[in-house]
Amino acid sequence: MYRYDEFDARIVRERVAQFRDQVARRLDGSLSEEEFVQIRQMNGLYLQLHAYMLRVAIPYGTLNSRQTRQLAMIAERYDRGYGHLTTRQNIQFNWPRLVDVPDILDDLADVEMHCIQTSGNCIRNVTADHLAGAAADEIEDPRPTAELIRQWSTLHPEFSYLPRKFKIAVTGATHDRAALAIHDIGIQILYDEDRGGFGYRISVGGGMGRTPMIGKVIRDFLPKEQLLSYLEAVLRAYNLEGRRDNKHKARIKILVHELGLPAFKARVEAIFAGLDRDRIEVDQAERDRIAAYFAPPPFADLPERSEVLEAARRRDPALDLFARTNLTAHKRAGYTALTISAKPVGGVPGDVTADQLRVLADLAETYSFDELRISHMQNAVLPHVRLDDVPAVWARLVEAGLATANAGLIGDIIACPGMDYCKLATARSIPIAQAISRRFADPARAREIGPIGIKISGCINACGHHHVGQIGILGLERQGVENYQITLGGDASEHAALGERLGPGVDAEAVPEVIERIVAVYLETREEGETFADTVRRIGLDPFRPALAAPAPQEGVREAA
Repeated sequence: MYRYDEFDARIVRERVAQFRDQVARRLDGSLSEEEFVQIRQMNGLYLQLHAYMLRVAIPYGTLNSRQTRQLAMIAERYDRGYGHLTTRQNIQFNWPRLVDVPDILDDLADVEMHCIQTSGNCIRNVTADHLAGAAADEIEDPRPTAELIRQWSTLHPEFSYLPRKFKIAVTGATHDRAALAIHDIGIQILYDEDRGGFGYRISVGGGMGRTPMIGKVIRDFLPKEQLLSYLEAVLRAYNLEGRRDNKHKARIKILVHELGLPAFKARVEAIFAGLDRDRIEVDQAERDRIAAYFAPPPFADLPERSEVLEAARRRDPALDLFARTNLTAHKRAGYTALTISAKPVGGVPGDVTADQLRVLADLAETYSFDELRISHMQNAVLPHVRLDDVPAVWARLVEAGLATANAGLIGDIIACPGMDYCKLATARSIPIAQAISRRFADPARAREIGPIGIKISGCINACGHHHVGQIGILGLERQGVENYQITLGGDASEHAALGERLGPGVDAEAVPEVIERIVAVYLETREEGETFADTVRRIGLDPFRPALAAPAPQEGVREAA
């Protein structure tokens, strides 16, 4: 697990003291908002539609119980009793007072947490597979690589003021759960005996927003010992030539697109060839020191099957449904990775209360070697739970309102804050997600429909990742009315693809019925064993287009608002 060293402890406390003085000067008027904006952004503080919002870094989504309890305390003391899990594996507080933010940062530092580089034009929080160290399909745990990048990128003097924000994701599994293709840099760990063993496939130029693009492979195999040098070369090429005159064209994806991958790669390779790698790279001893942070916990030798769990599932259909949906195969016999959905029926996707955070802390401490993960799906994960313990964990989740059996199903919706919070939004996202989840509330029906990823954004900045939703929903304003465009066929996995627009947009009240009609077409046309994504790829969009015909208005969205 990520842990402070002396360098981290010093710079975080120094940053808190510095920001405390800057906040005091903003409050007394010595600093204008225009002067303050870059200062607060580098400390993870945004000014949203109604209040400030503070984004807390959770490196590669990994927390322990002490940290989780501290987040619960912060939610109660400084916010409105809840936090919001994000697609960057972070947590946000939506209602802090500016005067309290330095105290929050001090409280975070007490448990080895901070908000550095969760905003601004810098290298943001490095994300990874939320099943790292647990997944049955894992080649190598990606967290040591993510931690190496975190240490290299923190307050990097050359890359603290890039043309635009910069996001890096890492996975070590065959199935991509980290959405590599929509990141500025995506890193996949490979093993190729003919090329020296473990290495990396590097992609560049992915991203969402008004110009969505899928990342392109710039190196199909990079030796592990060259990683930081190669990242330095990519960042330097971008920093030198990335657009600074137009923020909508400032991301690396635009530079790669305009130059073309061969030309951009030539620039990167030329820089890479001239770097002093001995200055940049760390030796094997340092790599081993970092890797030791992520040594496997003391797993017990257990049988593959759990008679305790199987008997409990036979007795309780609700537990059986939860086990079918929210448990994932583990690399160790007798264990599972257990997803805790932050998407209750009719709830706000990603919101968790202080009390629920304390329950998560207790469960992690008691049943998962004191580890908790935040996923880019805005859910939480207990990565190492004994199968025998699943009934006890589930019972506690039921009491806490966290036992929704919808992981990966139609109710497991990603949604940005939309117009309820964000000053950039042009439409609501949260009420749309709530209305859809109510429409498909029957867990047995959701299980019959199967895996469908719905992603909702309230503006073209695409913070809800709608471009790669199997069903994507983009909210826009048209002549004073919220209008929602529907896309199908997006994919954030190793089969990454951008969704295609189905047709004209529809009013907010029509969205749940349109989704209902899309699902009906799928159920009528799917072949044996096909998922929704399989069917869309096979039959294309045309059979789904009539779903956009104006349905009768639905009251659910208005009520949710």
